[in-house]
Amino acid sequence: MESAGEIQHVSGADREEEIGGIVDFYQRKTGNPALLFDDVPGYPRGHRVLANILTSIRRIHLTLGNPADSSAIELVHYWRRYMKDARMIPPSTVKSGALFENVHEGKNIDIFKIPVPKWHELDGGYYIGTGDMVVMKHRDSGWVNYGAYRVQAHEKNVASVMCSKGKHGDLIMRSYHEKGEPCPIAVVCGMHPTLFMIAGLEIPYGKNEYDAAGGLLGEPVEVIAGPRTGLPIPAHAEIAFEGFVHPNDLITEGPLGEWTGYYAGGLKKEPAIRIETFMHRNNPILMGAIPGVPPDDDSFYRGTYRSGAVWNQLEAAGIPEVKGVWAHEAGGSRLWLTVAIKQLYGGHAKQAGLVASQCHAGAYANRFVVVVDDDIDPADIDKVIWAMCTRFDPREDLEILRGCWSTVLDPMVYSEDDRRNARVVIDACRPWSRKDSFPKVVRNSHALDERIRAKFAKLLPRA
Repeated sequence: MESAGEIQHVSGADREEEIGGIVDFYQRKTGNPALLFDDVPGYPRGHRVLANILTSIRRIHLTLGNPADSSAIELVHYWRRYMKDARMIPPSTVKSGALFENVHEGKNIDIFKIPVPKWHELDGGYYIGTGDMVVMKHRDSGWVNYGAYRVQAHEKNVASVMCSKGKHGDLIMRSYHEKGEPCPIAVVCGMHPTLFMIAGLEIPYGKNEYDAAGGLLGEPVEVIAGPRTGLPIPAHAEIAFEGFVHPNDLITEGPLGEWTGYYAGGLKKEPAIRIETFMHRNNPILMGAIPGVPPDDDSFYRGTYRSGAVWNQLEAAGIPEVKGVWAHEAGGSRLWLTVAIKQLYGGHAKQAGLVASQCHAGAYANRFVVVVDDDIDPADIDKVIWAMCTRFDPREDLEILRGCWSTVLDPMVYSEDDRRNARVVIDACRPWSRKDSFPKVVRNSHALDERIRAKFAKLLPRA
């Protein structure tokens, strides 16, 4: 990334306001460089913070080893192929790694030796886990899972973790707590960005994210066994800690400015992590993927993956002629889905929209699903809104769905205790009954486009 000109170095910003404040400026527009903070006041030189990592299609392609100038839709197709191939390479267990350069136990544990920022002005504390991996192992099946859950640092040896109900981490934790046992847990706070990307994606229940990450990287992820929990932790991670979450051991957590763009959730009780081992490299780098007003670092990178996942799941459900899917970045890559189809029969558009709103990749925290014809680029919001303005009949083409799967981070859930929401499916395709008589679009024909390009190519604007 350094050689590609994708890193902006910042020296001397404090962790209380300035690191998070600078990140806010950089996240107001996608494509800005990643930020590497050093010389944080009160901390040794070399104890760094990396942020704004995946808010650029170019950087996502570079992270995945693709040509840097590939397009967004090429990234969607990359994820579609990856999910269909489902290449899995199990991790390789090694005896040691760079993470073991500094190992602290007992009274020597102090996670605040890392310059954990207060990312937003009104955050309730310091979040060490935003661009993280939270590793757990199912009590009964032995299934190893890791996900990206928010982790707040409270005391030198105490953190908290928030797992939304129904997420894999919540289900694994319950497998211990329902039997009155503590749940082993490891939190990794600096790693190869590909490992983090996998943490934030919908890997199917029962599948090991380490296997998926190995498939994505093309080689096994080297892991070490946590000294106290035995959980697999990336051997070359920057920072990690492990410990236990005990039944009914809750601590006041939040708020955190979240991916919906609000301080959602407020102060509430979340599971406490009692830390028993704290590890880090020499000169460690804390990685942050900061949620905020979208598009943000926590959600932008998920959009192309979610687009590919919804597209694949629509086809798996038997929906024909899907021509494109876009999980719009303004909706945090969840709240707004656009699906483009080539209509084949009456009801085709509504069927596609309803399935998209409830398939696994599209159901969580959705608000709008818009279905458009195949002459509309689903990633071009201007054309999507044009289709909504000119092809959508509110009398016939709007479906309101109630009682759907959402999260407390959604400011429009029914209540803090009832984390469901309502959503709409909009058919913005040409009416099926008028498909042959609907007005023609004012646009060059393909043949005229080609003649103009052949004669005036040098004068034409770039696409």
